[in-house]
Amino acid sequence: MSLERRILLPAALWALLLLAVLAWADWPRLAPPGLLAVGLALWLALLALALRRQVRRPLAELVRGCEAPAADGDDFARLAAGLRALHERLEAQQAELARLGERCAQAERACKLSEERFALALRGAGDGLWERDLDNGRLVLSARWKSMLGYAEEDFPDRLEVWREHVHPQDLIAVEIALDSHLQGALPRYECQYRVRHKDGRYRWLLSRGCALRHANGRAYRMVGLDTDVSPIKRVEHILEEVVEGTAGSYGEDFFQRLVQHFAGALEVSCAFITECADQPPTRVRTLAFWSDDRFLDNLEYDLPGTPCEAVIRDGLTCFHPAALARKFPVEEGFQSYIGIPIFGRDGGVLGHLAFLDRRPMDGGMLVDAVFRLFAARAAAELERKAMAGALAQRFG
Repeated sequence: MSLERRILLPAALWALLLLAVLAWADWPRLAPPGLLAVGLALWLALLALALRRQVRRPLAELVRGCEAPAADGDDFARLAAGLRALHERLEAQQAELARLGERCAQAERACKLSEERFALALRGAGDGLWERDLDNGRLVLSARWKSMLGYAEEDFPDRLEVWREHVHPQDLIAVEIALDSHLQGALPRYECQYRVRHKDGRYRWLLSRGCALRHANGRAYRMVGLDTDVSPIKRVEHILEEVVEGTAGSYGEDFFQRLVQHFAGALEVSCAFITECADQPPTRVRTLAFWSDDRFLDNLEYDLPGTPCEAVIRDGLTCFHPAALARKFPVEEGFQSYIGIPIFGRDGGVLGHLAFLDRRPMDGGMLVDAVFRLFAARAAAELERKAMAGALAQRFG
């Protein structure tokens, strides 16, 4: 039975009962029975119309929205079936949401793991991350990037003007050109080597590589990159270039002078000298060339005890004192750091040594041992040639 009939049937029965009561109560004397019947019929018709407009139609829309199957025309049965269907759909959607939630959680865990691997890779590689927002000019430098230059996080503001102030003046234009070429699309990636001032005042060489993120129209809006400290490599290149060119074609005393002069310039140290042992077993050495504060000094002979040179000659080992040199060896007052490299003869004995001193602390990058050994071997050949020439002069002189 439809909803309309379920409501109108009781109303009609009550109307008939009312007519019967009125007839029994001698009501027809006041109103004709036909008029009462017409009034009740009109009332039922209005009730049916109101039910259809205010109840039946909205209920029918609700039933259609529930996608209820058309069974026997019973609105309530169809509504119940639709609600069951909705409940089943809701349960299915909740299960799907749970699956999606689990997939999102897995994706978040994978993303976090990937970020951790990326962070570990960065720390292991020792590279500094930087990010540049091209729309507002904002620059973000990682803590590792700042630490490469000796700065704490709060000591180096993330501002382009501060970064530019630390770039070597001779390199700034080249860096800007390389950046602009990549942003304009002329180069597929950005790559440039430039010098940046360290907190200690010295410059470090960085290899900077990055790539721009672009809108669909090709306009770059963001740039991300990594900087690598290549100072040790550049130092080796610079030393080799400086010393090889400076000593090319020189021999004997001229070679020794050029060697210490150009080594001091390449290493940017205050003092450099080369010695030969004055006695055996060695307790004293004499200088063959002495460069200090951009000029040559007279050669001298000195005792090894109490100097950092003693361990170099005695043990035949490279000695490095990066700082506080005068505390350990008061005789070196005025200098803070020292490097000493032994010079070996063909028989393995120590012939002398090459030494560098500076009034500032030295970092570990100063120990370019392979380069030192290369020129120490060349110095050994010159010392042995000098000794042989002296022996021949005594023999035949």
